[in-house]
Amino acid sequence: MKVAILMGSKSDLDIVRGAFDVLDDFGVKFEARIMSAHRTPNEAAEFAANAEKNGAKVIICAAGMAAHLGGVVAAHTTLPVIGIPMVSEPFKALDSLLAIVQMPPGIPVAAVTAGKAGAKNAALYAISILAVSDAALAAKLKDFRAKQREQVLAADAELQAELQQR
Repeated sequence: MKVAILMGSKSDLDIVRGAFDVLDDFGVKFEARIMSAHRTPNEAAEFAANAEKNGAKVIICAAGMAAHLGGVVAAHTTLPVIGIPMVSEPFKALDSLLAIVQMPPGIPVAAVTAGKAGAKNAALYAISILAVSDAALAAKLKDFRAKQREQVLAADAELQAELQQR
């Protein structure tokens, strides 16, 4: 396992599956668990404290509402922690985002956008961290970015052709 993924609730799973897909596409091994900063604080702290020993290089935490999971995890490890703010009522992820980005000095948690895009971006961010010391993974990430570029250029070419026919 290189990436550990924790989610505060089973309700986060449908969104977090996007991170699973990205990591699978890149061939990055991961472990996923459901642990709550509030309902299973001892288990979350123990998982974080042992994550490096168990092979994790990066930890992704998805949580909604108070979203303390990333902060609790970061307090118990020196591994990079990436927080995904989950959309929940009544604040539509604003509360989650603020909980993730308002970490005290000395205990950083990176934040990505909320929801499905956030899950995918968290996985890509974890991959970019791993790619610093993994040339094969870095090459895959560069290929991925090149394909994204080509897709956008192709879409623009289609648009330009359509506009020329007006």
